[in-house]
Amino acid sequence: MGLDWIGFGYAALVASGGMIGYAKAGSVPSLAAGLLFGSLAGLGAYQLSQDPKNIWLSLIASGTLAGIMGMRFYNSGKFMPAGLIAGASLLMVGRLGLKIYEKPHEG
Repeated sequence: MGLDWIGFGYAALVASGGMIGYAKAGSVPSLAAGLLFGSLAGLGAYQLSQDPKNIWLSLIASGTLAGIMGMRFYNSGKFMPAGLIAGASLLMVGRLGLKIYEKPHEG
């Protein structure tokens, strides 16, 4: 079992997005949401690193963000930050969805 580097990178992207939103616009909700969802994604990546079939926390976090940020992107038409996070979240949902169908490696 290796570390889920992609999952940890996604978590860092989400958390840093919240911090950037706070730094640029003073948005406390952006900071809170970024840190909350970044932490959930990081915990999910840790769980996935321990057990490759334990995808649920990562899937819930990325699916929720894909929906929320997808709607914000649709309504605003602005790629940054909503489109970036929505796209990255959709990629994570797809990646995690594929993991459901992977066969475990025999050691």
